[in-house]
Amino acid sequence: MEIKKPQQNAYVLGVGLTKFIKPRQTRSYVEMGFEAGAKAMLDAQITYDDVELGVACFCFGPTCSGQRVFYQFGMTGIPVYNTNNACATGSTGLHMARTMIRAGAADCILVVGFEQMQSGPIKGGFSDRPAPMGLATKMMEDQFGKHDSPQNAQYFANAGREYMEKYGATADDFAEIGRVSHAHSTKNPYAQFQQEYSHKDIADAPMIHFPLTKLQCSPTSDGSGAAVIVSERFLNSKPHLKSQAILMAGQQLQTDDTTLYSKSAMDLVGYGMTANASAMAYKEAGVTAKDIDVCELHDCFSANELILLEGLGFSEKGKAHEMVRRGDITYGGKGPIINPSGGLISKGHPLGATGLSQCAELTWQLRGWANNRHVDSKVALQHNLGLGGCVVINVYKRADGRDNKKLTDEEAIKGTNWKYNPATSAKTCTMEEARKVMSKKAVVEYALADTPKLIQSRL
Repeated sequence: MEIKKPQQNAYVLGVGLTKFIKPRQTRSYVEMGFEAGAKAMLDAQITYDDVELGVACFCFGPTCSGQRVFYQFGMTGIPVYNTNNACATGSTGLHMARTMIRAGAADCILVVGFEQMQSGPIKGGFSDRPAPMGLATKMMEDQFGKHDSPQNAQYFANAGREYMEKYGATADDFAEIGRVSHAHSTKNPYAQFQQEYSHKDIADAPMIHFPLTKLQCSPTSDGSGAAVIVSERFLNSKPHLKSQAILMAGQQLQTDDTTLYSKSAMDLVGYGMTANASAMAYKEAGVTAKDIDVCELHDCFSANELILLEGLGFSEKGKAHEMVRRGDITYGGKGPIINPSGGLISKGHPLGATGLSQCAELTWQLRGWANNRHVDSKVALQHNLGLGGCVVINVYKRADGRDNKKLTDEEAIKGTNWKYNPATSAKTCTMEEARKVMSKKAVVEYALADTPKLIQSRL
């Protein structure tokens, strides 16, 4: 969707994350959503009374799960939207927020993404009606046969094999992407996995569907992320926060184009819509792919990352594997640095929270807070993809136009509500901190249920 008329800018003013963890039913979405949302408001230095609209992002859960989370902050009667757009659900919430801010419908919006998942591969939802991916699955199975391996892995493995056949990439190139992702995750305190592996470890891990081994596949996860999105008018009322505000300079949400059913395995997993959306977002932001210094890319599988390095314009056609071989996607390479957070492969992939976690990482990078994994950057790119399909691209810049100087933990939190740097230390939000940001006029203690007790038990 192209912007039809001049509109006010939208900014990320605050972000919050929980740790991403294995789905063992140890934390509920209610508690996780509360923690992430409270952290985002604490970061933005607002209270829930400032929030004019809420967006809840999740894939697995009953309708109105968002209200269950948001009511804990206060029952102020604001609109709360519940969204589900596959793996791009979190960023769909960001798209809704920015669109409403720019249209003048609100000045302060809280987006909370959360997921409480089942362990093991993602399973389909309903057996009594047509599946959204039914036609795509039939096309894939007609071409590649039926297999017992997880269906999502088949989609992306087939796309990787197509790339190998066309351009000469090898299974080692995909393994190298997995190695880099796991290496990056060791610096991210929120990551589900924080272990470094050798290239051999990655390549020799159990095969899920050739060429993808287990250590090249994102896990199911529990977790939550949140962001406070505000208008330029709102930000101007708080000029002391401009140094931490991040401009959403360009954004596109796209669905599949006519290439989806072209019988290309690459187009079946979103190559076409990624290329279209990124080109439009670059244009709106006034940048090119060469201006991107750091990128959080939707690497649900290593094959997806390699293919979309090209789709996002970071490499020439058919040359993405050469970029990987040169080490350009990690520190010391030509860049852009891909997934300093560890990406979905090792950070984890709680579907509704993934887009918000990408936003948080890039916000911390551009502020200079992510000092243990810092990337010198002026422009950052977020790519969030869901089969079925949807892709959201966000181009971010600092609101003050300055460079993202690397700050110490002490420098990062100066003048903030934080007692520690949330970019480098993943701590549970205390109820004392949470009550600072909860509504001052409409809190209903009953709506909190056992959340305060659960939060206290984690400290």
